[in-house]
Amino acid sequence: MSIIEKMAKILSDGDTAGAEQLIHDDYQFLMHSSGKKLGKADVVKWIGMKDVKKEKVRVLFENNDVGFEHAYVSYSDGNKEAVMTYYKFKDGKVAYQETGATKLPR
Repeated sequence: MSIIEKMAKILSDGDTAGAEQLIHDDYQFLMHSSGKKLGKADVVKWIGMKDVKKEKVRVLFENNDVGFEHAYVSYSDGNKEAVMTYYKFKDGKVAYQETGATKLPR
């Protein structure tokens, strides 16, 4: 299973222990839609909330250094987005992530 596939499963399962292991301590997450930056603790907490459901996840490219994913994402508040994610890996873990999102009708 690729790193991106592992991350998608962790998110889907709300697996905070898995997130702690797969996310690098130097992790940063940039959300283009809001400009907000999150660290590892923020994202692990968010994963545990099970606020997000990804569908039609496609790994567009992945190697030992970087990865790109596209998915349809629904949030517990009813919002939906098409999300493109760029990942940067370090030591076999997710060290950096940024997303670009397009809002979809509910």
